[in-house]
Amino acid sequence: MKLYDSGVFLLNGTTIVPEDEAGKELQDKKEQYKTGTISYDILQAHNIGEDKENLKIKFDAITSHDLTYVGIIQTARASGVEKFPLPYVLTCCHNSLCAVGGTINEDDHVFGLTAAKKYGGIYLPPHMGVIHQYMRETMAGGGKMILGSDSHTRYGALGTMAVGEGGGELVKQILEQTWDVKYPEVIAVYLDGKPNPGIGPQDIAIAIVTAVFKNGYVKNKVMEFVGPGVSSMSTDYRNGIDVMTTETTCLSSIWRTDEDTEQFLKVHGRGEDYKKLEPKETAYYDGCIYIDLSQIHSMIALPFHPSNGYEIRELNANMDEILHEVEEDAKKLIKNPDLHLNLWEKVHEGALYADQGTIAGCSGGTYSNIMEAAYLLDGKGTGQDVFNLSVYPSSQAVMMDLVRKGAIEKLIASGATIRTAFCGPCFGAGDTPAHGQLAVRHTTRNFPNREGSKPGNGQLASVALMDARSIAATAANGGRITAADELGYEYECPEYVYDPIAYEQRVYQGFKKEDPDEELVCGPNIKDWPELPELNDHMLLKVCAYITDPVTTTDELIPSGETGSFRSNPMGLAEFTLSRRVPEYVGKAKVVMNYEKEWKNGGCPKEVQKILEKIHSIHGYEKINDQTIDLSSTIYAVKPGDGSAREQAASCQRVLLGGANITVEYATKRYRSNLINWGMVPFVLNVEPDFADDDYIFVPDIKKALDTDMKEIKAYVIGEEIRPLSLAIEPLTDEEKEIIRCGSLINYNRKLKER
Repeated sequence: MKLYDSGVFLLNGTTIVPEDEAGKELQDKKEQYKTGTISYDILQAHNIGEDKENLKIKFDAITSHDLTYVGIIQTARASGVEKFPLPYVLTCCHNSLCAVGGTINEDDHVFGLTAAKKYGGIYLPPHMGVIHQYMRETMAGGGKMILGSDSHTRYGALGTMAVGEGGGELVKQILEQTWDVKYPEVIAVYLDGKPNPGIGPQDIAIAIVTAVFKNGYVKNKVMEFVGPGVSSMSTDYRNGIDVMTTETTCLSSIWRTDEDTEQFLKVHGRGEDYKKLEPKETAYYDGCIYIDLSQIHSMIALPFHPSNGYEIRELNANMDEILHEVEEDAKKLIKNPDLHLNLWEKVHEGALYADQGTIAGCSGGTYSNIMEAAYLLDGKGTGQDVFNLSVYPSSQAVMMDLVRKGAIEKLIASGATIRTAFCGPCFGAGDTPAHGQLAVRHTTRNFPNREGSKPGNGQLASVALMDARSIAATAANGGRITAADELGYEYECPEYVYDPIAYEQRVYQGFKKEDPDEELVCGPNIKDWPELPELNDHMLLKVCAYITDPVTTTDELIPSGETGSFRSNPMGLAEFTLSRRVPEYVGKAKVVMNYEKEWKNGGCPKEVQKILEKIHSIHGYEKINDQTIDLSSTIYAVKPGDGSAREQAASCQRVLLGGANITVEYATKRYRSNLINWGMVPFVLNVEPDFADDDYIFVPDIKKALDTDMKEIKAYVIGEEIRPLSLAIEPLTDEEKEIIRCGSLINYNRKLKER
């Protein structure tokens, strides 16, 4: 694998010419050749604005699951929605098995069905399919764009540019507004050669994520898969690589299409959705990742990130060094001093052993992955000891053909257990291992606590990511980590036969059939969003969490797993904010809320009064009107927002009266967008942080600052001494500025309606 240091020209889809080696003719037409990518045509076709650099995108369809759709619809309702103007697919794949919270999950599913009837949506009931598999089967196609409230919204292998964002961006599409984004850089992913036997899509994906995550090579950019190697893989196989591009922090992905793409769509009854996509004769890319597929070996991503990848053969050859490094890194993430990751407990006779295997979800549960896993386990057993294997086909349609082909019978006969379509193993709500255990999974993530453990309660397990093929080989070897590409076998996957009968019998198809008289059924836990204040002239922020980790994931900001049972109750869910990272945060934020309430009701807490006295001592603010200052909480994190698109990572801070985040940089666009849509100011630092936990930060004239270039925003740390602090806000659209001024997207849309 090679990462180019500069942009490249791609000639005829096959010849890479580095920019610094290109002739004058190519160099002179660089801007013209930027329009030669697949990405350019799709983005501009969906751009309803006149500016080709600052895009205003309208999508062809949107989708969300039962961890997010209640909040999205509640936001849309508060904003005045009357119907869904584009296909909106509501799936029940994230909370279909989680039993915590009594009737809450099914209450939300009833809410989703009645919302689909009322507003004209498409409703996929529990256990029928995971969100992304259903979209691949029924919605994605050549030249389309789809927006989802799940970070793994990726359908590039079918010719669709798909984007995962927070719920606010879906609300904008429902209200016929736009997704606003600066035209992104486009990175060519040039695939050459052919994968060797035993190599699966997860092996290639882990290799890519390992190469580009830490250096930010594709951060907020589009990955465009080109080159002859694309056609060496089936489209089903490509889907497994494509969905993992999210773990690189790229914005979206797109692949060149071919006859196999067309056949995939024909098999699914949608041949008309095929469109041949390929770069023009000459195309310029802002960077290039060259991959010789024949050089990829069986991979494992060790705890606690998909980018922590190693060849399995490398792990076996250097186990002492690698496991020690992983354990040392874990110490930085696990804040319980009495708890330690000990992978050495899993080493026996020089080999690393897992306690559990899982093949599931949008990445692992595809037809070809499970078929090959069944082939490898045919006539073998998973053993009678601790190791256990569970398999979750990604949809009922996939399950039906696996049954017909005999794959399910082979897996059951090996000792594996078969589950329904469910996303839980990816985020800690299914197949949680015991304390101290190691799981190997073909799912999308292995972040801390996504296996269900709670370090704060003394519980710790860990997950390593592997391909379904190596997991099957590991299962046949009693849990001993085994590389499938070392087994020396050949396998040709039988052609898939798609049967939509299960969907025809159960899926509610309500698009363009909205019924305003339909009653929206709200269970007792489904609550409206609380009223949120508009931005005042000046901000006073109290730092309620100070996080110095290199990256802070959305799972740390708002944990997944059983906390999802409170997803439809904004204040109930907010109780879990930062609970596994900064447990004291909620208590501190509530104190700030109470201070603000007391202050605005005519009183003034002593602590706040002391801070105000210091503010009055700052030159130019001696006579400031205290009523033009609002008190709110803030968090500082070096690089927050990697991982899930779920807007609750921001909304939970906001309903606790969070006013801003202060960072060095944001890990993803989607997290920053979530902050904006919830009326929080996305500050970045121009200097090293010269403040600490529990300090107050005064940001005067914040509303005026929004009308400037925002590159230099003066602020003051109000401690024992008053110290200046230089903040900035990266560019915002006019609409985003107004959303922040209004205090939330809901308030913004209410004002629009009043006009």
